Amino acid sequence: MSFWKGMDAGLPTSVAARAAGVSRATAYRWLGEDREVLPSPFLNFAVTRPGSLSLREREEIGFHLARGHGVRQIAGLLRRAPSTISREVARNRVYDRYVPSLAQEQTWSRARRPRARKLDGLALREQVVSMLTERFSPEQVAGRLRLEHPEEVEMHVSHETIYQALYVQGRGSLRLEVATALRSGRARRRPQKPGGPKAGRLPGMVMISDRPAEIEDRAVPGHWEGDLIIGLNRSAIATLIDRTTRFAMLVHLPRQKGYGLIKPKKNGPALAGYGAVTMKNALARTFETLPEELRRSLTWDRGKEMSAHALLTTEIGLPVYFADAKSPWQRGSNEHLNGLLRQYFPKGTDISRWSTAEIQAVADIINNRPRGILGWRTPAEAFADQLRSTQQTTVATTG
Repeated sequence: MSFWKGMDAGLPTSVAARAAGVSRATAYRWLGEDREVLPSPFLNFAVTRPGSLSLREREEIGFHLARGHGVRQIAGLLRRAPSTISREVARNRVYDRYVPSLAQEQTWSRARRPRARKLDGLALREQVVSMLTERFSPEQVAGRLRLEHPEEVEMHVSHETIYQALYVQGRGSLRLEVATALRSGRARRRPQKPGGPKAGRLPGMVMISDRPAEIEDRAVPGHWEGDLIIGLNRSAIATLIDRTTRFAMLVHLPRQKGYGLIKPKKNGPALAGYGAVTMKNALARTFETLPEELRRSLTWDRGKEMSAHALLTTEIGLPVYFADAKSPWQRGSNEHLNGLLRQYFPKGTDISRWSTAEIQAVADIINNRPRGILGWRTPAEAFADQLRSTQQTTVATTG
């Protein structure tokens, strides 16, 4: 017997694999790669799927309901869980009546495959595909559609429906069109393992536990999180994100020829690490383009590239705080940003091949994606509002 014939006959995957002479791992791989909808082996209403209610049981339920018996009493008589009876009655009522024959037909109608998919609608499908190819996430697509079409229910779709159209066996109707646009670059989810260099301790570090309380609630803009994404040949980009508006700035860093200790000034601390002075200068130039009200603090991980953090604070008045070791969730917005950026700057590539203009173009794409936390507005829109508010306050003060 072939594997697929066994699946068509309704055999469990492991049994069908054993009958076909292949391993379970191979069988599950075949299932994951196959995009067809397997025909249901239960084509006859008289055949009951394991665990489901039979037509005879439904007739018993209808009879006892007509006599006024409660759900628990019926469950005891049928030796079923009360929740099973309760769901059956609630799911299959028609005009507040439970009719066993109609309940049986409705159950089998819901069980038929393939089901009609909401994304089969042409207008909705075109918009979803367009947004996915612009590298919106499924959640962003769903949220933005509700914002743009508040009264058109047929244009509303959940992010899980989109994920199913991308991933799920037998429903991968969008896979061929947009799989290459997924941020992960994969057609299937997989667990992530933490990695990277071990965190050290820098001179004069102010820890995240000492941050002012106003930073924690994200109510005040101008508090930033930052980190590096590193490529081959010591190439890197500094990534910054505002905790309130989620507005991102990418800082192009030229490749560093030297690696190791940077000679300290007389009686000054040793600036150990990769490009610490270059890093400090690049961050200073970037933050100086913002009004003071929008550069209140910076939270970084414990990377040695921030060895010159004290000089950064002295030069532009920007306090720098450091997250605890092995605690990426303390800089969650920046970790999320870096994950998004890896679709444009993959690991194992030389990041220096991208110009400043190209890196800024990527930042513009990220900042013009709608975000659920912002009510499906974009970070660019939220940050522009903050800039206008700051300018109006400045004008009012000086006037």
